[in-house]
Amino acid sequence: MVRILIGDDHAIVRRGLKQIVEESSEMTVDEAKNGQEVLEKTRTIDYDILVLDISLPDRSGLDILKHLKNVKPDLPILILSIHPEEQYAVRVLRAGAAGYLSKDSASDELMAAIHKVSKGGKYVTASLAEKLAFDLEKTTKTALHETLSDREFQVMCMIASGKTVKEIAESLCLSVKTISTYRTRILDKMGMKNNAQITHYAIKNQLVI
Repeated sequence: MVRILIGDDHAIVRRGLKQIVEESSEMTVDEAKNGQEVLEKTRTIDYDILVLDISLPDRSGLDILKHLKNVKPDLPILILSIHPEEQYAVRVLRAGAAGYLSKDSASDELMAAIHKVSKGGKYVTASLAEKLAFDLEKTTKTALHETLSDREFQVMCMIASGKTVKEIAESLCLSVKTISTYRTRILDKMGMKNNAQITHYAIKNQLVI
């Protein structure tokens, strides 16, 4: 029996994914509504697969992924996100995720992804595989946003989405001063002067919806 934990703050998403998975008699599903609950449940229960939303209200899914890869390195983690693949897919795969699914395609691809990672494989969509292949062929210099740390990249995307420094601080449970420091680093690393330039860059590179 394959035991799966679904970590997502939207009850309707958890319910929908659970229905898909439980169509298989070989799988059971547990649920977690936030990052803290994910960490508590994975600490006490040995799951076979974690399906994790990257945007949780109390803690970033990327942070949870990195933490769990340290304490439970053998736990396959499928990242689920509303964000386009260009925004987070490569980063989460580098951080140790077993696969990346957009919520738009989850209903069609979830079971295929679960079967793949349960056998020790990595799951990416056909479009992401193509992107990765093209990236390998590129001889141009690294994109500006690739020079950012994961947290800086996360803050950059939130700025580009129109969130204020205060809103970002509240969302990430960090101080306004810390977010302002991240913003300064982002502008410095990317050679930009203001939020408008960040937003223009993110839209041009399809990093925001």
